[in-house]
Amino acid sequence: MRTYLDWNATTPLRPEVKAAITEALEISGNPSSVHTEGRAAKMALERAREQVSIALGAEGADVVFTSGTTEAAAMILASKNIRCAEVEHSAIKVWCDASLPVDRNGIVAVDDPAMTTLQLANSETGVIQNLPQGLASSDLTQAFGKMPFAFNWLGVTAGFVSAHKLGGPKGIGALVLKKGTDVPSLLRGGGQEQGRRAGTENMIGILAFAAAAQAAQRDLENGVWEQVAARRDLLEARLCDIAPGAVIAGKGARRLPNTTCLLTSGWKGETQVMQMDLAGFAISAGSACSSGKVRASGTLQAMGYDDQLAQSAIRISISPSLGDDQINRFADAWEKAYSRWHGRNGVTGLVGQGPTTKEG
Repeated sequence: MRTYLDWNATTPLRPEVKAAITEALEISGNPSSVHTEGRAAKMALERAREQVSIALGAEGADVVFTSGTTEAAAMILASKNIRCAEVEHSAIKVWCDASLPVDRNGIVAVDDPAMTTLQLANSETGVIQNLPQGLASSDLTQAFGKMPFAFNWLGVTAGFVSAHKLGGPKGIGALVLKKGTDVPSLLRGGGQEQGRRAGTENMIGILAFAAAAQAAQRDLENGVWEQVAARRDLLEARLCDIAPGAVIAGKGARRLPNTTCLLTSGWKGETQVMQMDLAGFAISAGSACSSGKVRASGTLQAMGYDDQLAQSAIRISISPSLGDDQINRFADAWEKAYSRWHGRNGVTGLVGQGPTTKEG
């Protein structure tokens, strides 16, 4: 029996989402058409937009449906000279000057919010940033559905989200904008999405996204993620008992309730991922979009960890459906793998247990 512990990479479809997809398949009209079928599709589209907006706390803002965070970020960042930090996702860094300083807990120092993009939560470490008012944009992808926030309270001009991080389908997301914000269109042609993104809307994806957003909001209101945080703490306590020299990246900062980034110097993260996969557990060695690349995490290096320690990273991101028994089964399997590695290498103590640079 397999156990999925890679929730930050992507999530299984929620039952509500599967039902929404089935319903969307019955919508035959094009929302740009003026006949009865077209108007019905348009009503469904705008209802979904409102549902996503409410879940994001973005009432009154503009929600533009995209193929996901990567496209939404490009719409905002491609035409601007924006700064960011190395802890950002690669879809953000590709457009930016990644020169902002990062402290040992993964917190970014921002000196010019209007010319900065800063994620709300990090996918690898779970570290939550303190967003300054007036920020140009923020990647909200990992935070959406896992922690309470309202776009309207964040004080940012633009936000990026993807549905598949909260139980929705892949290939659908949104750009969230302060009302009236001017955005150059990357896809031109028709006047869809308030003239900001041409092309017939992905009705199946959009309705499924709305269902996922509503369900995620209910989970937050019901305290589901507080229970997840308790299980994450149980997991971390067990792993640190097994390997007293191990390091949890970002432990000194606020983190997402489901995310553990564990560093065990000298034991390659990729090796651990394969060993745990064979044992029936899906984890990762960092961001899914960076997996398979044989180099240390830029996020961990920016936090001051040396290459050996950074290359040992594994990310365990748990789900609300995970129970204590599954947490303990994973810890047992990891302990066996750790003991084999420890014995083979004659390790008597771990070195490089913290960052090698000063804060900032």
